[in-house]
Amino acid sequence: MKKFSIAKSRRLRSTPYTSRIEQQGVTAYSIYNHMLLPAAFGSIEDSYNHLKKNVQVWDVAGERQVEITGKDSEKLVQLMTCRDLSKSKDGRCYYCPIVDDKGGLINDPVVLRLSHNRWWISIADSDVILFAKGLAIGNKFEVEITEPDVNIIAVQGPKSFKLMEKIFGEKITKLKFFGFSYFEFKGTKHLIAQSGWSKQGGYEIYVENTNSGLELYDYLFEIGKEFDVKPGCPNLIERIESGLLSYGNDMDNNDNPFECGFDKFVNLDSDIVFLGKENLKKIKLEGIKKKLMGVKINAKEINVSGSIDLKDENNIKIGELRSGCYSSHFGKVIGIAMIKKPFWEVSQNVKIEINNETFDGKVCDLPFI
Repeated sequence: MKKFSIAKSRRLRSTPYTSRIEQQGVTAYSIYNHMLLPAAFGSIEDSYNHLKKNVQVWDVAGERQVEITGKDSEKLVQLMTCRDLSKSKDGRCYYCPIVDDKGGLINDPVVLRLSHNRWWISIADSDVILFAKGLAIGNKFEVEITEPDVNIIAVQGPKSFKLMEKIFGEKITKLKFFGFSYFEFKGTKHLIAQSGWSKQGGYEIYVENTNSGLELYDYLFEIGKEFDVKPGCPNLIERIESGLLSYGNDMDNNDNPFECGFDKFVNLDSDIVFLGKENLKKIKLEGIKKKLMGVKINAKEINVSGSIDLKDENNIKIGELRSGCYSSHFGKVIGIAMIKKPFWEVSQNVKIEINNETFDGKVCDLPFI
């Protein structure tokens, strides 16, 4: 495959850590919220094996924040999501599907409640800030909506807990999953959450002071040598095996939360007001016609750059593959697919064409592991 260089500009932003990760050997980028997101450091499989046993430091500054402050900030955040936040607490993170007036997914961010009138929406890849501003203007809410200069460092993997304890002390080990607090590093406080886009455990450091963040980035590698720390990034194999969904890949605005398995985050019986509530009630009553499921394919490689049709033995389209990779754990290709209702039976046979060759496989539940 021919390689192309990336032309960096104000529209395609580097991160504060870009020069460091390029020195560390990044071999591929993706684009996330108009920003460079590392996608590989050499072999994805080698990185996968390392992540599951050790600890990695990720530049995930592309995971931007939409900050909403002001008297009506809680109203606006609630209007955007179908999850009931009426009992939310300061110092907690909440996974919150954002939906439009039809019930279609806009984004699936993690929302951080810093106070009742200050929120961060830690977004996946879509322009949520424009959506938020439109709703605020249309509803005449008294809010300020900005993108703060916050550049996240993720520390992921089973040894992340020991590494972070060595830097921040025992207190950080008391942090519960999806909880956050402030921890000091050489005189600067950093908001740190126990969270991250892997199932291996770890933390996300919401860096607001760039100079301190760069010093901390370097220090993580210096102190982490005994834990075999390496640079890394969200890993495709680990993500798919764990059933972690990617907005823009596995789902988009044409899908609703029920089709993506987010039922427990759709609170239709509460008194909260959110966009698309009546349409989601109708969708739930009528039942969904498609949903995300796993597939296992008897192939050794795949490259998914767009949806790939899945067919049954009679050559009838039963769905589409949206993400896929080869998994050495299963010895075959696995993927996340949107499957039509008549074909939800686990072990449903499927056919797929890869590089002009047909392979067979079966539908399965998510997650794989």
